[in-house]
This record gives sequence, C-alpha cells and structure tokens, in this order.
Amino acid sequence: MIPYGRQDISEQDIQAVVNVLKSDWLTQGPGVPRFEKTVAEYCRAGHAVAMCDATAVLHAACLALGLRPGDTLWTSPNTFVSSANCALYCGASVDFVDIDPRTCNMSVGALREKLERAERVGSLPKIVVPVHYAGQSCEMREIKALADRYGFRIIEDASHAIGGKYLDEPVGNCRYSDVAVFSFHPVKIITTGEGGMALTNNPELAEKMRLLRSHGTTRNPAQMTGEKEGDWYYQQIELGYNFRMTDMAAALGISQMSRLDEFVRRRRAIAARYDEAFRPLPIVNPWQHPDTRSAFHLYPIRIPGGSGIRKKVFDGLRKAEILVNVHYIPVHTQPYYRQFGFKAGDFQEAEHHYQETISLPMFPSLSDESLAYVIRQLSLILEG
Repeated sequence: MIPYGRQDISEQDIQAVVNVLKSDWLTQGPGVPRFEKTVAEYCRAGHAVAMCDATAVLHAACLALGLRPGDTLWTSPNTFVSSANCALYCGASVDFVDIDPRTCNMSVGALREKLERAERVGSLPKIVVPVHYAGQSCEMREIKALADRYGFRIIEDASHAIGGKYLDEPVGNCRYSDVAVFSFHPVKIITTGEGGMALTNNPELAEKMRLLRSHGTTRNPAQMTGEKEGDWYYQQIELGYNFRMTDMAAALGISQMSRLDEFVRRRRAIAARYDEAFRPLPIVNPWQHPDTRSAFHLYPIRIPGGSGIRKKVFDGLRKAEILVNVHYIPVHTQPYYRQFGFKAGDFQEAEHHYQETISLPMFPSLSDESLAYVIRQLSLILEG
C-alpha cells in the first residue's frame, strides 16, 4: 500500500537516538537546546522553544501573548482542529476567516473585510493564526500590515511548512509574525516522532514559553522572589504545563534537519511530476503564489463536480491500495464547534474546497515506480 505521507528514517537517525539512549540524559539534557539552535539558525530566527507537539506550542504561544477569557482568536477553517482549539484552552473565543480559493490559505481580502466590520462593532481579534496549508506560506507581509493597522498579534501555524520559503526567506524567521509554529509529526517534513517548536524574535516571548512548557518553574535567580536557597532550589512563578521535548526526540530532529533540504527538493520534484502529468486531466493542481516556495507537506488536488465525484475517485484510489486522504474537514462544521453557532455555509470557500479535495501521496521516499502508479490509477479512474 502507498500511504499519503510517511516518515523517512535513516541509519544515521537511528544511531542518533541510540547514542542518547546510551548517554546520561534521556530528557532535559543538552539535546533539546542543540535542536533549538539548529532550527533557529536554519530559519534565521532569534529564538526557538521545542515542545512535545505542535498543539502544545500553539497553546503556549497563545498564553505567552496574553490570550484570555473575553478575547478572540481568528484562524482558517481549512486546518486541523488544533489551530482553533488553542484559543479555547485559554478560555478565549474562536472565529474564522475564509480561504483564498487558489492558495487555500487565509484570504487577505476576507481578513481585511472582516477586520473592517469588527472594528465598527468593537470586536477585533487579539490573535490571528494564518495556517500555511500544505506547506505554502500565507501572504504574511499583507497580514502583518493589517496587524499593524488593527493591533492584533500573529501566530503563524507553519506546521506544514518547515523548509519552505516566503519572499526568498525561510518560513519561520518571524519577520511578519510574533511566533511561528512547526510540527514534527511523522507525516510532516521532518519528524521527532511527536514534537513541535515555536520560533520567535522576541526574547520575552521565548522565555515565557520556556516557563510554560515546564510547569512554570525556574532555577534562574533573576526570575525568583527572594534569595535562592541553594543549587537544588527552584520556584514556580507561572502556572505551566509539562510540554517538554525529550532528548531522544531532539536527537532525531537534529539528524533529520541535516536532510531537510534534500527532503524538500524531493517533494518539489514529486509535485512537478504530478503537475505535468495532471495538466490534461479534469482536476485542479495546487496553485503556487509567486511569492512562495512550498515545502509540499501535502499535494492536494481538487476534483470539480462536488463530493460525489470526489468520493468515486477517493474510493477508487483506496481500492488500488493508494491511501489518499482529505485535508481538511472545515473546523467550523465539526459538531463541537456547531455549539458556538457555526454552521454549514458560513465559510463557503473552505467548504467548497473540502467537497472537492484529495491529498495524493507525497513523501521523499515515494519511488518513481509508485509515483507513476499513482498517476496511472488516477488517470484510469477519471477516464473511466
């Protein structure tokens, strides 16, 4: 069977983890800071804070930016639920901004219009979370200009996008955001098993997130109330969580980072092959904004004609042992979110996208033979 995504683990990766298992440190050792430094330098960001997963990072980033009850966070409906859930964890409210039908990212035009309406009624968001869908950056320069005008903070949900570029600079450099978030789940660009990381250029935000990931405790005398009683001493100065990453995960991440550019090159080559093969077919290939270079976490095609035709293609590919998937069911249509008053029809571009989309296999170890098989099977189904 051919999955839609999978990890690529080398002997070097395995040995890196084995070395940690044989060391004195399995967690909270030197590996995590090394991994943070590796990613920060790659992305040209000032600070990096590794955590157990990207959901934890989103939660901690919201808390660090002061999101609280009475505040509102806006994000894209075309994402996994964690991009919205992070607001609810803080007791805040959630709303959504519809997508651009070409990029499937948050629409700058829709965001601008929604902000204009919100300003008139005094309901501007505290935080906006643009999601870099499938590995392609949102139009961050334009979103940052709106943030400067309307006073909201920005968390880039770049879970799909490490290794991608925006305006010829690495995604994650936070030039146009307060925090950028990466995911290292096994189907993402690189993996640590589970894992995530926050990037920021703000040292105070970085320190706040470090406190939040480790129960809100510190051994730093400069942060303490009163005198340090001895080398054993620590204080809890925040209500934090256990969001820590292990050194085993960090070792895998460091090793994977050495092949990040190779992974992205292969993903782009697969995307180019799909683009070429599907040009004559009645499908819509992923459109690439000229300001971006996607990392291609996903290759989502759109099959015009609605969910019935999409289901026929989906079922046909699954029958051919090609384990395609759908990304994403719009968050606002989920039963949990309907209790807040959201309903079908609220964000029509995201809903239209969901009715037509299928994510094809996209991972670096996808062989040329398997790639050709996917193309051939999809062509046969569409021609049948």
